[in-house]
Amino acid sequence: MTRYDILTAIPTAFQRDGSLDVDGSRAIFRFVGESGNEGAFVLGTTGEFPAVDADEFASLVEAALEELADKMRVIVHVGQASAFEAVRLTRIARDLGATEFAALTPYYLRSSDDAIFDYFQAVSDAVGDGRLYVYIYPARSGNPVSPELLVRLAQLPNVIGAKISELSLEDIAAYRAVVPADFDLYTGADRDLIAAVEVGAQGVVSGVSSVTPKPFRALADAGRSGDAAAVAAAQADVDDVVSLIGGDMARMKEAYRVLGVTDAHCRMAIAEPTDAEREAVAQVVARHR
Repeated sequence: MTRYDILTAIPTAFQRDGSLDVDGSRAIFRFVGESGNEGAFVLGTTGEFPAVDADEFASLVEAALEELADKMRVIVHVGQASAFEAVRLTRIARDLGATEFAALTPYYLRSSDDAIFDYFQAVSDAVGDGRLYVYIYPARSGNPVSPELLVRLAQLPNVIGAKISELSLEDIAAYRAVVPADFDLYTGADRDLIAAVEVGAQGVVSGVSSVTPKPFRALADAGRSGDAAAVAAAQADVDDVVSLIGGDMARMKEAYRVLGVTDAHCRMAIAEPTDAEREAVAQVVARHR
């Protein structure tokens, strides 16, 4: 059966001074837990993972599992610049009860295919009997994953899929052509659920769906129904939200203020919305809440 999974990439709540807001993050987790989406992607790019230390990581994973594990799949991102750190985070998350993981490729320094394979082999070993997704984001990591390398990675015992960000639909199709039929592919492009499924993906990892899940649910339902008119209408609503909020975590957090979820801020160097942008966020949330 064709799948239209929506995995919600969840922002992390910080106080205005940059300190971690665990209670605010729990409020976001609870809000996402009512979305009806298939899963949660925790501490990925949307969660500002590069700015979170190991103790904060543990606190957030514990909170996410407590708030979400009985409502949806929880995929914990553990990717780091080194296998040593990625394995350390994987073991922390496993001890807390996580069973699904994702790891960005090594980043900052350029790595060879063999070095990337060794990195994922180490993380796969640490996952144990869990499930691991390869997170491919060369625009941010600096390390591409060729179809040939993904085939190698898919042979690791716990690697069962990949999340693919800022690559084309043609790239997704190229991965689909060479990986096993049961290997899951998820696009990181919020608006591309239908288009990505048409080239062989199983769904989307979407940060925007964390604040306005309804148009995304409608799009997934329309895709399953095969009703072209319903798909077009739902796609227009998704495009409306994505065109304003996109991958901007500060705007997502403004939406949480509008929704009364929590007053969250960004820790990383992300510009706060202007007054005009705040008004636009309020309007788009009102249309699609």
